[in-house]
Amino acid sequence: MLWAEFLENVPPNTEENIEDLFVKTQHGTELRKSGIRIHCWSETCSDVRIVTTSVTPSISGVWLDENIAYMCIHCWESYKYYSVRCWKDDGDAMSGRAIKFGEIPAFGPPVPSKVISLIGPDRELFLKGRRSENQGLGIGAFAYYRQIIERQRDRLLTEIKKVAQRLGASAHDIELFDRAIADTQFSRAIESVKPAIPRSLLIDRHNPLTLLHSVLSRDIHLGTDEECLESAQDIRVILTELAERITVALKDESELKQSLARLLSRGQNKLEDQTNKDG
Repeated sequence: MLWAEFLENVPPNTEENIEDLFVKTQHGTELRKSGIRIHCWSETCSDVRIVTTSVTPSISGVWLDENIAYMCIHCWESYKYYSVRCWKDDGDAMSGRAIKFGEIPAFGPPVPSKVISLIGPDRELFLKGRRSENQGLGIGAFAYYRQIIERQRDRLLTEIKKVAQRLGASAHDIELFDRAIADTQFSRAIESVKPAIPRSLLIDRHNPLTLLHSVLSRDIHLGTDEECLESAQDIRVILTELAERITVALKDESELKQSLARLLSRGQNKLEDQTNKDG
């Protein structure tokens, strides 16, 4: 594994063999200084950017403990901090081993704001699930995500109902949503509302609620930690995609209404101007 790959993709408390951990300079053997690509959370960037550090600590003794600060070279506003321990291989090799004690901001990609808006009051539960997932704690991540879906089922149905209403759903379809929201059984509720789900919210032609329920139906007590981690990732991916589609659908409809209002307003003004001229 390369040093940049280790910093970008490996969670804390994981030890890896690093091919290019050190470099030789006129000052001795130093920890490699190289740019890495991570998400910059500043308002200026808010995207994946290259960050770099000017710190080049030299190794002495058996290991090197170091805190490293990286700065975004695009906005010069955001920082990424790592705390690491590194061991050099014997001889002239520039390879070695490294382990992260931690990093700030926390490891992993940022949580999309659309997901946070969709799950509402369970934001902290979702972030705990995300941290568990980032650390490879499958059972913990799955338990957090499962609780969120079960607690926010009515909220998900309500948001999907809003999209259906915006897209001109029939009174019968809206009634299906109302009945599903009132139903206390998850499987029966999503089955009853299936015909009313807007096509724009389908994920590869599949009902997103059915996909979520199929994952939730897996028995956490029988699965291995690795299997629970896969299930947790499935829940997060489906939930993120659903949040994105709901946001786009509501935004597109809102923009369309604004455009129509402007067009109608301009048309009315022209009509009034023409009437005044004729008068």
